[in-house]
Amino acid sequence: MKFANDPGGTRLPIKLDTTTNGEFEPIPLDAVHHEANHLALQAAAEHAKKLAVSRRGFLVSACGAATTLIAMNQAYARHGNAGGFFEVPSDAQRDLQLARATVEGEEFIFDVQGHFVNPTGAWTKRLPENATPLRQMPKTNACVAGQGPGRLDYLKCLDADEFVKDVFMDSDTDLMVLSFVPSTREGEPLTIEEAHATARIVERLEGTHRLYIHGRVNPNQPGDLEGMDELASRHKIAAWKTYTQWGPDGKPGFFLDDDPGLAMIEKARRLGIKTIAVHKGLPFGPKSYEHSTCADIGRVAKRFPDVNFLIYHSGFVTTAKEGPHDPSRPDGVDQLVTSLQVNGVKPGSNVYAEMGSTWRFALRDPDTAAHTVGKLLKACGEDNVLWGTDSIWYGSPQDQIQAFRTFQISPEYRDKYGYPEITPAMRAKIFGLNALKIYPVPANVLKQHMKSDKVATARTEYRAERHDPSYLTYGPKTRREFLNLKMWGG
Repeated sequence: MKFANDPGGTRLPIKLDTTTNGEFEPIPLDAVHHEANHLALQAAAEHAKKLAVSRRGFLVSACGAATTLIAMNQAYARHGNAGGFFEVPSDAQRDLQLARATVEGEEFIFDVQGHFVNPTGAWTKRLPENATPLRQMPKTNACVAGQGPGRLDYLKCLDADEFVKDVFMDSDTDLMVLSFVPSTREGEPLTIEEAHATARIVERLEGTHRLYIHGRVNPNQPGDLEGMDELASRHKIAAWKTYTQWGPDGKPGFFLDDDPGLAMIEKARRLGIKTIAVHKGLPFGPKSYEHSTCADIGRVAKRFPDVNFLIYHSGFVTTAKEGPHDPSRPDGVDQLVTSLQVNGVKPGSNVYAEMGSTWRFALRDPDTAAHTVGKLLKACGEDNVLWGTDSIWYGSPQDQIQAFRTFQISPEYRDKYGYPEITPAMRAKIFGLNALKIYPVPANVLKQHMKSDKVATARTEYRAERHDPSYLTYGPKTRREFLNLKMWGG
């Protein structure tokens, strides 16, 4: 098979790089990450030679993913970072059947945080004459040569067809919730109408119900509270999405139990869409930092037991490692845990912890990953942790899926901190079953339609005949790319 993407086999299937979702600055890789990547490429070359296949052919196989995860284990262990690990047998590096049994799976995967930027949307019409937003991102930079001569033609690299390929062909994702970024009403890089257009592309493949859509609400922005009526009546939104740290024109954010937050919650209740996804953690900067923390979550969860609060990113921050629960810490996952505890909000409540970007960043540090996942499972309960990847910023979410599919908290951490062992049943809940409690999917879709629709058929045919994932990311990898993305509001 000839590969259009990376024929030399230089890109690993599990990506350890500096890519962000555009909400936090890229964090440089440490020596351990470079070591892991080097070990993986070295091992891939050796195994490919012994199996008489190209390195690219080896890396796109299940053996390639297994080899990369084992290399990460080796590098992390050498640096004394073993609070968690990827449970992959050594023989999976050259035994394809064993590798497939390890990194592949049949779980129902419902990604509750996905993103898409419309490359021909209204936002592009308001750009300055020479603006080139997203031009230097890994994805657009790699495929720009194949695009037209127009100034923004390279944005076709991010179009809906690419989105469908990355999410539904190159990953095991079954359903996704299309979410929104914080913005003014005029500056949205993806409007609700454009989100519906993306959903219709999937539906033309008979992928009915494979994409759900949020309704973006910034209640501290004029017009957004009133706009909730139209979102509820005209669009089939699955939940509301809000950013408590964001304020229009540089104004401060809000807490959910401040007047704007309470007004939004009450209106959501009246409209009968009583699920609110709130960005917590991954702060945009020092301004209004306190509003990015989870201090208010326990308070509103206790006050409104009939409303589901989905804590996107789970309060996670990239500037400090997660350790054992510290009730004095004012941010991070610890603040979410503390807020629930002091307000008497028990596991299995109306609070759900979502792992978009959190898991992708935490897998760079198995100690942080073990503490993060362990604390969320203890505080929220195994029925209240949700799978999210924040893709397409990180490219196809398949590497995040494979890493979590094999991740285990070490016995030492389980004994010392009371964290649970991650069982297959627990993973199945997190991967998708928990999301069904808050994003109901018709039974006939789950049992019949999704197993035989054109998306399922196309995925099977594609993987058998022309499986060629790009292993590229979309988000910024350098501070310059990050600031450029911020400048154009992309």
